[in-house]
Amino acid sequence: MQTGKVRFVFRHFAFIGRESVLAAEASECANEQGRFWDYYDKIFAEQAGENVGAFALENLIRFAQEIGLDSQAFRRCMQNETYHAKVLQETQEGQQAGVRGTPTLFVNGEYVEGGADYQILRAAVLKALGE
Repeated sequence: MQTGKVRFVFRHFAFIGRESVLAAEASECANEQGRFWDYYDKIFAEQAGENVGAFALENLIRFAQEIGLDSQAFRRCMQNETYHAKVLQETQEGQQAGVRGTPTLFVNGEYVEGGADYQILRAAVLKALGE
């Protein structure tokens, strides 16, 4: 149900190294094709450790093919580093806000301790709505 009372904003926090930056950029390239969340799910399913090659460019392109994206458009987006500055900016903003890991959730700019737990997040949202 859409009431217009709540807006969900996703921001990247690519703090683990080059591969986390590439993966974040890739999800934005997938978003160009309307498939951000499908690609996001694929990335998390394919995790194999930090900076061990799981999110190398060719793998990220293969993931795009596997979920049915236009691989040529995706490859161009990645090679042009279309979203590189955006990912770095969002990561810097997260650092300035005190984010230390993912997921980190805020409601109306306030950090929600344990916010990845649905019930905790729901309570914070309802409180912010005055319900």
